[in-house]
Amino acid sequence: MDDLVASAVAHWGPRFTVNGVTPADFDRVTSGVECWADWCSAWVAMGAEHETLGRDALAEGRHRSAGEHLAQAAVYHHFAKFVFVQDVEQMRAAHARAVACLDAALPHLDPPGRRVEVPFEGTHLVGVLRLPPGEGPHPVVLMCSGLDSAKEELRSTEDTFLARGLATLSLDGPGQGEAEYDLPIRGDWSPVAEAVWDFVGTEPSLVRARLGVWGVSLGGYYAPRVAAALGDRARACVALAGPFNFGEYWDGLPELTRATFQLRSGASDDDQARRIATTLGLADVAADIVAPLLIVFGRKDRLIPWENAVRLRDAVSGPVELLMLEEGNHGCANVAPWHRPRTADWLAEQLAEQLAARPDVPAPHPTKAG
Repeated sequence: MDDLVASAVAHWGPRFTVNGVTPADFDRVTSGVECWADWCSAWVAMGAEHETLGRDALAEGRHRSAGEHLAQAAVYHHFAKFVFVQDVEQMRAAHARAVACLDAALPHLDPPGRRVEVPFEGTHLVGVLRLPPGEGPHPVVLMCSGLDSAKEELRSTEDTFLARGLATLSLDGPGQGEAEYDLPIRGDWSPVAEAVWDFVGTEPSLVRARLGVWGVSLGGYYAPRVAAALGDRARACVALAGPFNFGEYWDGLPELTRATFQLRSGASDDDQARRIATTLGLADVAADIVAPLLIVFGRKDRLIPWENAVRLRDAVSGPVELLMLEEGNHGCANVAPWHRPRTADWLAEQLAEQLAARPDVPAPHPTKAG
């Protein structure tokens, strides 16, 4: 296999399998791909098998199974396109299938989800809203994806929050998912934060005064930017594997990562992409983060050095905790049991504590929170 495929196989396995790809399917697909040009079509073919299982289940009235199969198919189509920027037409076709599969799955998930549109600068950002069991209104976690991720990849993480009584809003922000073709990557997420704040205020099922933020990889940069923009309106923030300044590590980023950023930032070449990447920094806004912050990082992160976690910890104004996982890779997908449950517990506790501090905030109805 060529170098790009070899790198993908070596580094992406834990991320794929923790987010919905079976280990057997990962081996089946990657063992048959010898050159990067075949990556997208191979994953689409595997996704199509799961999509067929889902469509057949729908036709037979097996709705729960249909939701599971179609959501899994969405993940496979997503991983077909996520950094396949060398063939944009093929990438967009795979992306369309990922979106269609997730849309079809949402009503049949447990708990179900709903496609939502957040008004934003004359257009909209697309998200998935899922509510936990029990009557609302519910506290809510805004979920921010990374450079090559999107809402289709977040279902397994959503489930950890939903099981603890927290609603989830997984959003495709500028340069991500359904917004990546029309809205370029931007360093300033203040407008996104305000758009989400306004949207949550229109949803009677949600308690806006109990809004938390979570993000992974480049989303681990966006989440603190949202917290900084909202100030004391944000009640808690989790930053997983986020850079303090993305551009500082440009030369060490993999070829596919740089190419993906160039396309989604609207840069004309690598030099312009590097300049844009330097605008994704927290130095000027970190002190505005007053909400409780949990930073999660892997000591063996090969993309973003672990020292970024320390820089963020030392720069914020509010209470902060740092969970450093010694064996963690980028995003800590290889050590998910060591941070996902703890993160969900921490967010549930932080958002619940707002009841004591804010008597005007309605208490949630009983749920099946674990």
